[in-house]
Amino acid sequence: MDLRKPFSATNIALVAVFAGLIAASTIWPGFQLAAGVPITLQTFAVLLAGAVLGPWRGAAAVIVYLALGTAGLPIFSGHRAGPAMFVGPTGGFLIGFVFAAFVTGWMVRSLHRRRMLSPSGVVGACAVGSLLVLNVIGYTFMGVRAGMLPADVLATAVPFLPGDIIKLFLAASVAYAVHRAYPQILADQRASGSADAPQDGADEALSETA
Repeated sequence: MDLRKPFSATNIALVAVFAGLIAASTIWPGFQLAAGVPITLQTFAVLLAGAVLGPWRGAAAVIVYLALGTAGLPIFSGHRAGPAMFVGPTGGFLIGFVFAAFVTGWMVRSLHRRRMLSPSGVVGACAVGSLLVLNVIGYTFMGVRAGMLPADVLATAVPFLPGDIIKLFLAASVAYAVHRAYPQILADQRASGSADAPQDGADEALSETA
């Protein structure tokens, strides 16, 4: 399983699988609390893609999902599709999905490279991706499109926070379990001769001479 080459068959398959997972997350119709923004499992799937695949593959999975929905497949929330979704009140969340997956993945990958990956670390990465990146982009876009005052935007966002917190904890738990089972899934993709390999060799040489 070659994970070091960005365009390997394995990486392409992983991106496709998680794009499908994000699309499948819209099967549950969700429900609406305020301002027409539905609570669905999309955020869970987006965070999971970033936390499992890392920044580039996680963001790529979201982009593939968005491209398919834009092309006409009814895989956006409410089984809707088309480019018009990007200019509606929830358009900012669709755009924010890409950044949320990237930031979450970048943070998890950074912890992984430092051998500091832990349940709390993955939760923190998902919290930043969801509560900061995604919500800031999504609700800011909504406020601008709807001409809402900041206080009104905040009042709209608050009822969704419990659901957001539950979804980020769930995504973090699943992602950490995946990394425990498949620790190589975040293998460094910079090059097959990455810095990790020489370092490992140097460590072995030092141990032999010690």
